[in-house]
Amino acid sequence: MVRIDLCGDNIPVLRDKNLIPLSHQHQHALALCVRIDRGTQSENTAVEPWLAEIQQIFEQEIQVHFSAEEKVLFPAAEQFADLEALVRELRDEHRSLRDFFSRASKRTLDQPGLREFAASLSRHIRKEERQLFEGLQQHLGAQQLAIMGSQLEQELAAASKTCLLPNEATRLRAK
Repeated sequence: MVRIDLCGDNIPVLRDKNLIPLSHQHQHALALCVRIDRGTQSENTAVEPWLAEIQQIFEQEIQVHFSAEEKVLFPAAEQFADLEALVRELRDEHRSLRDFFSRASKRTLDQPGLREFAASLSRHIRKEERQLFEGLQQHLGAQQLAIMGSQLEQELAAASKTCLLPNEATRLRAK
């Protein structure tokens, strides 16, 4: 088990090493949510650079991430009655988030929609970390988690290994 802090929550959680790759991707996405929240405080914020960045992170990481969760984690969790309803919620949230990503790609997401996207993505990630991952760690033994970790590694291999940096317009600046 490894202690991680989810993007400044100051609530360290113990995470099985086999779930760490997903948690790292969650941290990337939470950082984006924080930057969107802070960067869109002004009404005259340019939305286009944010939409381009959202499209890029979806294409290079989140699309693969969602697929890995849906192929590996969700079926594993659905074996347990106390996690079934949670998995249904998470699948619905994936559909809703994919709609946000599609709207960003089509450049039809406005500033209020951008803020709604960031809030939705943040809530979704925290639910996965605090409920799904914790539930899986409670139900699965070390060997089962290791098998799942190998499957996740294969699924996540298609994700970009490069560090996605904010573009000039979306980079937060010190005041």
